[in-house]
Amino acid sequence: MSTERIPHNRYVSHGLHPHVYLAMVGLAAWYALSAWIGFGDGGYTDYLLVVMTGFIIISVALPAIAGRVWLRHHHRGGTAAHSFEDWIAGEFDTGQGRVSAKTALVELLLPLAAVAFGMTAFAIVARLAG
Repeated sequence: MSTERIPHNRYVSHGLHPHVYLAMVGLAAWYALSAWIGFGDGGYTDYLLVVMTGFIIISVALPAIAGRVWLRHHHRGGTAAHSFEDWIAGEFDTGQGRVSAKTALVELLLPLAAVAFGMTAFAIVARLAG
């Protein structure tokens, strides 16, 4: 186990920065757009794509709403908002321990990015094949 010293003036966050939520929304929109471009051809397929898009909207809206509620509750005491640079240079409290904010960001966005990029690859293959 590493005994790395952490500076005492390092920012510790208990919630995600608003830019992280924007990245989540962007990746979800990329996923939905890739699915529509690759597989939207009318009929029942479009119906299923509408259902899929609805699920994506709900899965993005719930964490976004939770983040807004957290921000509103957290900043009620009059504390100034931290910049993204402060947030990413600091630590993120997961509830079970602290990790660097960079690690938390990668662990959160990597699955979303993999799905969005994968759907883009499928869409390209589907358009080239059909």
